[in-house]
Amino acid sequence: MQSDFRRGLKAGLPIGLGYLSVSFAFGIQAMALGLTPLEAVLISMTNLTSAGQLAGITLMAGGAPLLEMALTQLTINLRYALMSLSLSQKMGEDMGTGRRMIFAFGNTDEIFAVASMEKGNIRFSYALGLMVLPYIGWSGGTLLGAVAGSLLPAFLRSALGIAIYGMFMAVVLPVARRERAVCMVTVLAALLSVALRYLPFVSGLSGGYRMILCAVGASAAGAALWPVEEAKRE
Repeated sequence: MQSDFRRGLKAGLPIGLGYLSVSFAFGIQAMALGLTPLEAVLISMTNLTSAGQLAGITLMAGGAPLLEMALTQLTINLRYALMSLSLSQKMGEDMGTGRRMIFAFGNTDEIFAVASMEKGNIRFSYALGLMVLPYIGWSGGTLLGAVAGSLLPAFLRSALGIAIYGMFMAVVLPVARRERAVCMVTVLAALLSVALRYLPFVSGLSGGYRMILCAVGASAAGAALWPVEEAKRE
């Protein structure tokens, strides 16, 4: 068991270091939108989703209703349910319902990618080790960013807050250069966002509903126009 836990820690170390820098930017952004350091840290300790958290605090700062926030989070984070369903096929016999729920809480894009490459079944000790450092990095980075955001001048907070958007670009652009479908869906989502912001009759939509329409519309168009071939999926 200890060997599995140590292997999980080793595999999760690069993820934790990456989360430290990204969550630092999130902490600064949270302070810029009026949250307290405690509120920012509590959000990161109970939610492990960079895009969802950023969208959430933006809607909170704008006074969006609870229904809009819930639907936005459902749309953004629905992929985690699909990831968990995929990994459920690799769970070992020691992964009961309670332990599966713990792993589902800590299952992020990067943890899913590493866990899916694990040979054989995933034991709970390995899964726990894999989640520990990313969780500490995400929560600790948010705390450092929030504290720094409360001390730095406003212009510097705004500049550093852009880093989290740079992280999203770093994730999407390399894949978009290799995969035409990803590139086209990304461009389509950007065009939908601009259209929903400036076209009559829809420009009055709030930010949360615009995000939902962009995500659902672009992904639906991508599935219809550029479906993944069965052989490639296998």
